[in-house]
Amino acid sequence: MMYGQPADKERAYGYPAEQVPIDREIMFSNHKGEYKKGIEKRQTKLLGKMSFIKPFMAQDEKILLITTGCSPMSVLDHLLTGYLVYYLKQSLFVFTNKRIFHVPTSRNYTYKNSIARIQPADCKEIKMSMGTLAVTFQNGKKERFHYIAGPERKKISAILPAISQTGMPGQTGGKEHLCPRCGTELVNDEYLCPKCRLEFKTRADARRNAVLFPGGGYFYTGHPWLGINYGIVELISIGLIITFWIDAAKGVKGSVEALAVLLVILAFVKLISVFHSNQFISEYIPKEKKVVANF
Repeated sequence: MMYGQPADKERAYGYPAEQVPIDREIMFSNHKGEYKKGIEKRQTKLLGKMSFIKPFMAQDEKILLITTGCSPMSVLDHLLTGYLVYYLKQSLFVFTNKRIFHVPTSRNYTYKNSIARIQPADCKEIKMSMGTLAVTFQNGKKERFHYIAGPERKKISAILPAISQTGMPGQTGGKEHLCPRCGTELVNDEYLCPKCRLEFKTRADARRNAVLFPGGGYFYTGHPWLGINYGIVELISIGLIITFWIDAAKGVKGSVEALAVLLVILAFVKLISVFHSNQFISEYIPKEKKVVANF
């Protein structure tokens, strides 16, 4: 079977009737077009995470493949975060016959009311290479999505030519973030939906929380586990700073040097918190905890 060609008939894969439209012939087969029970099981499990996506799809659009991976990350991300960057950037990728959806998620791949789309008409090139999905957009921007799951890598290369190269481009010529309530394309660095007026968390508030409160940037952006850990580090640092400040006032030897070191450490921790908070904000986090698609 050639990818992108309609199947003569649907196979009975044992998958119950679903509301989310899928192409079973492609979705439950390998890169050679051969049906595999293990692939059906994995794709069905990932499909269970996609109950929210139907309103964002066109009437004649079908899902071809779902996989896991990570949002774009920089060298600085790796240096400041280490292995934790994998958990902070976890995402789902949904390939349809018309586009690719990028869905930032929580650690267990739960939808966080954040979704973006990559339109083929906005791209100069889309390719898979060594576990990385590399996208070059018409506006000149490049994004690399790392750690694409091994089971789907060959399949992605096989179906990319099947994704329609037609369609309307977006306003920016790049990846488009969508309002989770009304599906409207969001304006870069503007944290209010132009149509339904849904409010999103802002960089200014994220920075303010990160600077003023221990772990505040992480709590604000919805990462309580990191907020607790960084908050503990900040509180210990503040406690030691107060102690050595008092010692310095009493003239205790070495207290000034220790105070200077602790101030540098606290400043560094705060900078990391601000850096991470800014990145999380770029995924457009609604201020409302629960958002229901209504379009």
